[in-house]
Amino acid sequence: MRFQLTDDQRALRDGVRELLTRRFGAEALRAAAEPADEPGRLDRALWRELGEAGFFALRLPEADGGVGLGLPEAVLAFEEAGRALLPGPLVATHLAAGEVPGAATGEVVVAAVGNGLVEWLAEADVVRGDATGAVPLRSVDPLTPLHRVPVASDADPVAVLLTAAEQLGGATRACELAVQHARTREQFGQPIGAFQAIKHLCAEMLVRTETARAAVYAAAVTADPADIDTARLLADEAAVRGARDCLQVHGGMGFTWEFEVHLHLKRAWVRTHRTVDATESEERLAAALLAESR
Repeated sequence: MRFQLTDDQRALRDGVRELLTRRFGAEALRAAAEPADEPGRLDRALWRELGEAGFFALRLPEADGGVGLGLPEAVLAFEEAGRALLPGPLVATHLAAGEVPGAATGEVVVAAVGNGLVEWLAEADVVRGDATGAVPLRSVDPLTPLHRVPVASDADPVAVLLTAAEQLGGATRACELAVQHARTREQFGQPIGAFQAIKHLCAEMLVRTETARAAVYAAAVTADPADIDTARLLADEAAVRGARDCLQVHGGMGFTWEFEVHLHLKRAWVRTHRTVDATESEERLAAALLAESR
């Protein structure tokens, strides 16, 4: 199958990227991540601006005040959010549009229980799922405060796919950062990208990212549970391994607060624990493949 974006889809993707670049660029990202030892704080003004732009109401019918688009368009928007490391319970609020008053417009922040974790519980106006007994955790990602709850909630397949889209965006950005650094950083009188080891790292990052992209876009079209699990597993691998390889390309510089590379790795780790465990996705996918083979 060919997954060429339509002109409208490209315009949507470019519009979301422009908005996030303007409102949550590199300086805003670093400011939001500091100090690293305090939980993140949600930018309510940005949240409302996302609502005004239709980010949360993308799949809501026009008759209900939404944009009236589909899952493929939502995936493109969340891919851009992942690329920008946009903080906040984006998936939970998006899924609540049309059900929780104010969620579609960004006036209300919605958190959701998934896999025994809740992101942004303290900042949420509404929590979907049982958050009784929530205990705060020290999150590895300074932009994603976490709480653990005793009882996990069932994962919405759309939540799994949108998380995979965010992972895809993070993997894409990590690949871009690695290539950019490899072109400009010089050692022994030449760019480090001239060395075979760096070339291989960047090439492998690109292959994993584009493989995940095909899987995520396909799942957005089919909405098949097995396709969604496949997309989730490939996107997790592309995001985590891509961020680690990007750190390798940057060397010790990648761990400093001056660069965003380490933040992509930390966010990728956190996303792998959102909705369902990878093991559960693997088991569901294996069961689907066995059933198909029979």
